[in-house]
Amino acid sequence: MFIQLFRDHHTSGSPGPLKILQYPMFDIEPVIPALHARQMEAENRDLGPQPLAALMERWQLTNHELVEDSPEQLNHKQIQRAKSGRRLSLKMMMKVARSLNIAIWNRLSKEHKETFVEYLHKDIFSYAKDYNAEKPDPNEEMIQALFPEKKS
Repeated sequence: MFIQLFRDHHTSGSPGPLKILQYPMFDIEPVIPALHARQMEAENRDLGPQPLAALMERWQLTNHELVEDSPEQLNHKQIQRAKSGRRLSLKMMMKVARSLNIAIWNRLSKEHKETFVEYLHKDIFSYAKDYNAEKPDPNEEMIQALFPEKKS
């Protein structure tokens, strides 16, 4: 049985009680729109650990260092959400990427600054358009030279 939920508007324009229409010709389970939307939203928002977390670990950066070095308004909660996989807007992804690059840049010597390749938002967020998990880190040799004890 197919069930459709709708509100009947009275002549005053205010929503009336919730009414249910039944269509016996269909044999499917009813879907309550609000519940279904909340489940889909929760699934789409939490995307698991992001490459940003691994990069920060490899560069030995903390959330505090990213926030401290950022010239933009950025807080610890935003960085934590970005690392944990909470879906961010494109604007926020780009802000985090810029902050990551600045935090790394501030720790490099003059020689390393010349060869440093900046990370784009599509390099640090797995849900960004054109993300490629197989893309090698362009700064791998530099990371190995700066942090030899770290095995990647």
